[in-house]
Amino acid sequence: MVVRMRHNRSQTGQRRSHHALVAQKLAVCECGAPRVSHRACAACGRYRGRVVMDFAAHAAAKSARRAKKGDKAQASK
Repeated sequence: MVVRMRHNRSQTGQRRSHHALVAQKLAVCECGAPRVSHRACAACGRYRGRVVMDFAAHAAAKSARRAKKGDKAQASK
């Protein structure tokens, strides 16, 4: 089988010139931790000056669930 409309090296290179990967730009949060632009901070949960993810409450709820699950396991023994 013959390639009918072959692209030469120049055309191939011109097409591939847009395929380069670009590293994400990091911004510095109010807490001082680096974070990805337009995303909430993973360290403090802030975005645009507001707390949008409350990590302290989430951790407290998780520990309460673990404690409750541990109590059930001890009661069944």
